[in-house]
Amino acid sequence: MAISGRVPLLLLLGLVPVVLRPTVGTVFLWLLVVALLAAADWLAAPRTSVLSWERRPVGAVRMGHPTETTLVASNASRRRVRALVRDAWQPSAGASDNRHRVRLDPGHRALLRTPLRPRRRGDLRAVGVTVRTRGPLGLASRQRTVQVDGAVRSLPPFESRKHLPSRLVRLRDLDGRAAVRVRGQGTEFDSLREYVRGDDVRSIDWRASARNRNVVVRTWQPERDRRVVLVLDTSRTSAGRVEDVPRLDSAMDAALLLAALAARAGDRIDFVAGDRRVRTRLRSAGSRDVAARLQEAMADLEPVIAEADWDALVGAVQGMGRQRALVVLLTPLEPSAIEEGLLTVLPALTRHHRVVLASVRDPALDRLAAARATIDDVYDAAAAEQVLARRRRTAHLLHALGIDVVDSDAERLPPALADHYLQLKARGLL
Repeated sequence: MAISGRVPLLLLLGLVPVVLRPTVGTVFLWLLVVALLAAADWLAAPRTSVLSWERRPVGAVRMGHPTETTLVASNASRRRVRALVRDAWQPSAGASDNRHRVRLDPGHRALLRTPLRPRRRGDLRAVGVTVRTRGPLGLASRQRTVQVDGAVRSLPPFESRKHLPSRLVRLRDLDGRAAVRVRGQGTEFDSLREYVRGDDVRSIDWRASARNRNVVVRTWQPERDRRVVLVLDTSRTSAGRVEDVPRLDSAMDAALLLAALAARAGDRIDFVAGDRRVRTRLRSAGSRDVAARLQEAMADLEPVIAEADWDALVGAVQGMGRQRALVVLLTPLEPSAIEEGLLTVLPALTRHHRVVLASVRDPALDRLAAARATIDDVYDAAAAEQVLARRRRTAHLLHALGIDVVDSDAERLPPALADHYLQLKARGLL
C-alpha cells in the first residue's frame, strides 16, 4: 500500500473541525474518517496482479553507448487500468526516464521503453518492475514489485577504432596493394618483374634472368598468416586509474585495435587474460570478426587484487603452439611487479617468440616532474623523477633482453602499438 500527498492535506483539513470543537474525540474521529477513506480507496484500486509483463531481449552494446529495453504490459482484466510503472535497473546500467504512466483498456497491451547507457562492462541486470495503481479518490494505491528478468551485455567501448582506417591505409601500402613491395629477411616471395635502375642487386633472380632477355628481380611482400598472441594482465597493477580510466580498460582498447589490424593483415590472433590464474583464452584462427569476439571475451574481465602468476600465463601462451609468434604483454611498466614476477619467465618467451610489452603511462608523472613553482612542487618533482628513472631503468633492462617496450599514455597507446606492429611487419621481424 502507498499513500499520496492528498492524505496529509486531508489531515490538515481536520484542523477546521478541531478548532470548531476542540476535543480529543474530534481528533480521533477525523483520523478515523481519513483512515476509512484511504482504506476504501485502496480497496477500489485495480489489483496489480491483473497486469502481466514480458521483457524483450536487449542486444549487446558498447559501454557508454545508448540502447533501450522494452517492457510489454498486458491487461488481462475486464476493467481499465491506470498505473505508474517503474522499470528499475542496477545503477551502472544508466537507466533514465524509467517511470511510465500506463492506461490500458481490457485486453490491450502497451510497450514501455526505457533508455539505457551502461557505465561499466559485463552483464547488467534489471532489478524489478514496480507497479502502482491508484484508487478513484487518489488517496491510496496498490503497489507491487515483480521480477521481470532482463540483462544488457556491456562490451568494451573500443574508442581506438577511429585510428583503424589510417592504419589500414598504411597496411595496404605495406602489403603491396598500392604497388609497393619491400624486401627483407623473413619476407615472403610475391612475384617476378623486370629489373629497373635502383633495385637491390641482391634481389635479382639469375635463373629467371637466364631464361629471359632482361634481368628479372624478385618482389616481396610482408609475411602473412603469422600469429599474434595478446596477453592481458588483470592483476592488481591493472586496477590503477590513469586520467580516471582503469589501466585495464586502456589496455583492452589497445588490444582491440591491434587485433583488428592484424586480422586485416591476414594474421591469426590468440588471446589470454589472467592474474593468479588464467581467466579467459581465445583462439580466433584469423577470423575477420576477431574484434567482436575479443569484446565478448573481455566484457566480464575485472582487475583482481592479487599478483600476476606469470608462470601460468606464459604456460598458457606456450600451450597454444610452438610456432613463432608476436607476443604482446599488456601490463603496466611497474618496476617492482616486473622485476619480481615477469623477468624470471621472459627467457622462455624470447627463446621462441618476438615479445613486446605495452604499458599505459601516467601523464601526471611528467606534469609533476616539470613543476617547480613552490617548495612542495620541488619535492613532488623529485619523487616523480625517481619513479620515472626506475621506469626507464626497467625499460632498458627489457630492451637488453630483446623485448620491445611501448610506453604511452592511454589515448596514444593503441595507435603507438599498432604502428609498432606495422614497423615489425615492414622489417620482416614477425
